[in-house]
Amino acid sequence: MVLGVFLVAGGPRLFHKKHDPAQRERVQKGIRYGVLTGAFIAAYTVADSYAVKFLAMSPILLDYMSNFVRLVLLLPAALQDRVTTARMWREQWKYALLVAAISPVSYVLVLYAVQQAPISHVAPAREVSMLFAALIGGHLLREGDRLLRLLGAVFIAAGVVALALG
Repeated sequence: MVLGVFLVAGGPRLFHKKHDPAQRERVQKGIRYGVLTGAFIAAYTVADSYAVKFLAMSPILLDYMSNFVRLVLLLPAALQDRVTTARMWREQWKYALLVAAISPVSYVLVLYAVQQAPISHVAPAREVSMLFAALIGGHLLREGDRLLRLLGAVFIAAGVVALALG
């Protein structure tokens, strides 16, 4: 799975311009954010799984109440630059509402899955979203390297299957 993610991210091409300081900094920053994001996802996946599996919390209630925490954490940033927040809302409200509807549904489904199956199976299977990101990013966003992305997606899928069977 790690090899697959590396290939989807650009593979060996990431290191072609290693002598270019701006490119090197961009790659290092991407790796730092990626690792930090992975650590947070792992932490909240384990915490949320514990809540729905052992504390018997409803996945819907857990996700609903999490919105209040997000509101408290993100509201100060939105209020700090009200002009930009208002402009962005006017320009992107349709997309924001779409994400607001789809994202909770997907995570509630994950929480229901961890109630029924081991987290060691569910958490890696969530990474199948990388398959879609690889294909959509390569085609729709014209990011290139379609073959490399497809190969990375195959490695990710193989890793998910291996974890499920192992």
